[in-house]
Amino acid sequence: MEKIQLHDKFFVPYISNNELESIIDEVADRINRDFEDKGIVPIFLCVLNGALMFTAAIMKRVHFDAELVSIKMSSYAGTSSTGTVLIPLGLTGPVAGRHVIIFEDIVDTGNTIVALKELLFSKGAADVRICTMLSKPEVYHKPDKLDYVGKEIPNRFIVGYGLDYNELGRNLDGIYIIEQ
Repeated sequence: MEKIQLHDKFFVPYISNNELESIIDEVADRINRDFEDKGIVPIFLCVLNGALMFTAAIMKRVHFDAELVSIKMSSYAGTSSTGTVLIPLGLTGPVAGRHVIIFEDIVDTGNTIVALKELLFSKGAADVRICTMLSKPEVYHKPDKLDYVGKEIPNRFIVGYGLDYNELGRNLDGIYIIEQ
């Protein structure tokens, strides 16, 4: 991994693909313990576009049946949260009476998670859990529990493994942090 440029910003290596694979293995193991042999077929709700790679990696590692539903939500412009959650693409399947695991690439302010949980419960979800590859605990002050957290990181802007800067960088197999 070496320094990269996306648009007008430079990013330096932060989390290697090997470390990400270990993080994903650990998260999948926790989800397997909670759902394997329980007779529940949960819905894996992928928050597009960022959580696509993470959700797919987890799906390959679980040992039980699960359905996949997607939603597209956004609260970022450039490198900053706008504080407003937009939903350019609604839920791609029903959730009424179902156990739902939300898959996020990263949770920082938590505004998207709160809005999404409200939406899911208004649509009749029986249970909602939150799974995130990365979290920024120094800026997450919501009461909603994060059920599965891959790794906690500082409040810095990152790209890679699904995360982007103005739509670039999602394809990187590691995580890069903005150079200061």
